[in-house]
Amino acid sequence: MLKRKIDKRIQDFYKETSKALLITGARQIGKTYSIRQFGTHFKSFIEVNFVEMPQAIEAIRTAGSSKDILLRLSALTGAPLIKNETLIFFDEVQLCPEIVTAIKFLVDEGSYRYILSGSLLGVELKDLRSEPVGYMGIMEMFPLDFEEFITNIGVKETVINTLRKSWEELRAVDSIIHRKMMELFRLYLVVGGMPAAVSSYVETNNLQNVLLAQQDILQLYKRDITQYAPNNKLHIEEIFNLIPPELNSANKRFILKSLHDKARMRNMENSFLWLQRAGVALPVYNVEEPKMPLLLARSRNLFKLFQNDVGLLAAQYAEGIQLRIIQGEADINFGSVYENAVAQELVAHGFTPCYFNSKKRGELDFIIEQNGKVLPIEVKSGKDYTVHRALANIMECSEYDLPKAIIFNNNNLRQEGKLIYAPIYMVMFLERRNDAPTCYKIDLSELS
Repeated sequence: MLKRKIDKRIQDFYKETSKALLITGARQIGKTYSIRQFGTHFKSFIEVNFVEMPQAIEAIRTAGSSKDILLRLSALTGAPLIKNETLIFFDEVQLCPEIVTAIKFLVDEGSYRYILSGSLLGVELKDLRSEPVGYMGIMEMFPLDFEEFITNIGVKETVINTLRKSWEELRAVDSIIHRKMMELFRLYLVVGGMPAAVSSYVETNNLQNVLLAQQDILQLYKRDITQYAPNNKLHIEEIFNLIPPELNSANKRFILKSLHDKARMRNMENSFLWLQRAGVALPVYNVEEPKMPLLLARSRNLFKLFQNDVGLLAAQYAEGIQLRIIQGEADINFGSVYENAVAQELVAHGFTPCYFNSKKRGELDFIIEQNGKVLPIEVKSGKDYTVHRALANIMECSEYDLPKAIIFNNNNLRQEGKLIYAPIYMVMFLERRNDAPTCYKIDLSELS
């Protein structure tokens, strides 16, 4: 049984509200498993899978009220509906979008708790006729991040807490622990965070079994493209297949001409959006300036495209590369997999990463907003991690006045002025916090 951070988030959600919850995210990331685990906290857990129970779709579409829906569900499932002690799980809801609209009335009825999930929700449910605002919360789920991975591998919480304290105090990690954490990070580059791959590794330690699980997931993604995007399937699959070689190129930027000479963003944008909404690709857009808010400076025509899981990325490279990555062989270009791991971690922690590139100042791998400030991030996989001309140019610019920057690399933690050199595995401690005031009252006495 894999331990996931979202399990506690789901429990906390239902302690604080009576609303329904929709879990979104890519296929094969463990949504259904976590929901079933949460269902064990209720006396009665009812699962309605619209793939396995197509009759439930018609039952909901033709129901006249929430009471009709509940009566029909009880008849279809044969499970007991115990007031205040039943969780009803609607799975594969992309096949029955009407249930998302009906949730408002089911929540209003108030007898039971509800949770929803499905595949390709970002694609299939983007045009809801009536989204139940105020009646349903939404949580996005991702593959296991690095902290979840090492926890399930067997790293003790005390070790993680010790590492977190080193990160917070900006002091070096014990050399033995640092060396072992680097080994674990290289293992994560290969296994990644897809639950099937992680479980396979935990149970067998067999990298070939891990690779087979990853290849099955990649084939599933390609079948989804054929099934759910028949009009654009050739372009979408070609873009998906180009992610590894484009990341391995010199500037890692996705070049539309890699598809064909006449490719234009306005014609291809829907294909990129499909991959993003399906959760299988992570676009990181260029910003013209490292200034708040980054969204206003973002360009939709310049971007890097990362895999949703670094293990899937490694599985798309040449066979046999997995063991060489784990052993840290010097002749392998780790740049693309390191950057993919960082992009994946940032997105899982709630950031919207961008990158910066200008002819005058150079390129920064990532830029994020954290605690109301712009934070530049460089990712270095080689020995020359102290060489970063673009970052130096940006940090010396008084116009931007950036308080600090982080260079993730293979070496131990240290600080030089505004620059923090941190071991690559410490990306797990970059978290998005909201320090903005939640209450503000204006003084109107002068207007009295």
